[in-house]
Amino acid sequence: MTAVSAATWITAFLITLAPAAPVFGAKPKPTVAQLQAQVKKLTAERDELKERIGATENIQQDLAEAAKSRELAQKQAAACQKELEQMKASFKENQSGSDAILGDLQKAKADGVLLLAENEKLQKQIQALEAKLQSGVAEGALMVVGPDITPAKAMNLNRITPKTRKVDRGVVVVNVLISENGEVLATRLLQGLPGEGEWVEKANEACVEAAKRIVFDPARAAEGKTKVRVWQGVGFLID
Repeated sequence: MTAVSAATWITAFLITLAPAAPVFGAKPKPTVAQLQAQVKKLTAERDELKERIGATENIQQDLAEAAKSRELAQKQAAACQKELEQMKASFKENQSGSDAILGDLQKAKADGVLLLAENEKLQKQIQALEAKLQSGVAEGALMVVGPDITPAKAMNLNRITPKTRKVDRGVVVVNVLISENGEVLATRLLQGLPGEGEWVEKANEACVEAAKRIVFDPARAAEGKTKVRVWQGVGFLID
């Protein structure tokens, strides 16, 4: 079974496991634990939003500094070009110019080439910063997979097989935190095998350990260049 079909099967399986909403009776009031959980979730979302805003401000600062550097490089290139033209004019007026003048001319040409190359490099950096600023996503930011985020792709899932024994057929889902470099930073069991017992627990632990060995092509922002961190579910079919 491929990773895509496994993921589709797991999604359908999880939907069937979702508890149905009660038909009769008044809606129960949230408990203190539920309210605390909601507050904790909202606090985490607020902190994440602050980090994203801070990252965006840093990108804007980098963009402004890069623009200043490009403007400075352009001015230096123009000054070198002007100096080069002046030296050319002087050289024409005096055909018997010395080796020192010729050396200065060659140096001015070399400096002009270097400045043009530096200017081109700065322009590429500015374009990259502009792309990040437009996407609103900083490199390595923790994001939620959705329409604006392309999920990470497992590269070696078909070569990862958890070692299990004495358990029935079933599906284990492990939630993994994938870095912007495609590495698994953290894991947690999202859905284990049905039933209880030593062998069921060992099978679940084997799947969690197997998930740590998966290598991913990292998730990316909508523009396809900015790599981000995401939590994703990985399913293992125990047969």
